[in-house]
Amino acid sequence: MKNVVLIGMPGAGKSTIGVLLAKSMLYSFVDTDLMIQNAYNKSLCDIIDENGTDEFLRIENDVICSGEFEKSVIATGGSAVYGTEAMQKLKENGTVVYLQLPLAEIERRLGDIHTRGVAMKNGTTVAELYNERKSIYEQYADITLDCSGLTAEQCVDRIIAMIM
Repeated sequence: MKNVVLIGMPGAGKSTIGVLLAKSMLYSFVDTDLMIQNAYNKSLCDIIDENGTDEFLRIENDVICSGEFEKSVIATGGSAVYGTEAMQKLKENGTVVYLQLPLAEIERRLGDIHTRGVAMKNGTTVAELYNERKSIYEQYADITLDCSGLTAEQCVDRIIAMIM
């Protein structure tokens, strides 16, 4: 059975839904943000602050490419889609699910985005980031799930129905 790869904006629920989905499918759960933090023994914020956004994106791509994923639900960081090699690797043996939410819902969930370790250039707004990434998420998605008004459990049920 293929891996399930969750992509989407920060705050879309990739980690929350991913854990529940992995439990439902009897799969392992992998959070690529945690892989990066464990590899560098630093928070994402610190890695971005110390290295800059471009270097962080290279690190993220490399860490994902070095991972071995089998029978896993993989919650990617929102910026993982910038890593062409990483996304190719994830798509090779995975179904990519884009957890889509409207901008207003993302902004409501995020609060202060600068405490989350989000890879974005200084001065960029959440709206600009959303508009920049939306088409990239759509490009990589095998399945797009509109999560508006759904609980995490409802999202899990719909993902399972779509991939089985």
